[in-house]
This record gives sequence, C-alpha cells and structure tokens, in this order.
Amino acid sequence: MDEQNKKEKAKKQLLLRLSPGLWQELAAWAEDDFRSINGQIEYLLTECVKKRKRRFSGEPDNQSPEEEPTD
Repeated sequence: MDEQNKKEKAKKQLLLRLSPGLWQELAAWAEDDFRSINGQIEYLLTECVKKRKRRFSGEPDNQSPEEEPTD
C-alpha cells in the first residue's frame, strides 16, 4: 500500500465532550451491542451519514413505522 492510500485509510482522532448522562446511555448501548463506546459512536455516526446520503439520493430509507419521524 502506498503512502497516499495509508493516509486516506487512517482513522482521524478528535476530542469529543459529552455530558455524563449521554456517556452513560452510550456506554449501556455499547455494552448491549458488544462494542466499545468508541466503536458505538463510530457505528452511530456511520449509520447517520448513510441515512443522510439515502435521503438526499432519493433511495428508500427502509424504516419501520415506529422509527419514522413525527412532526
């Protein structure tokens, strides 16, 4: 793998400040899904980005009725 590909595939680090309550909720959810908290946050962000891309590309969302947003 050349140097450019390594740079593109490397994970970026960032500092994220969370409230203690949100941290606890994410920790419990991560434990339920057998992930680390970092892995859970990355999973959730990845899913949100996919959902956003589908919404703007016109692809169906495949949401169940209880997951649909209500106004």
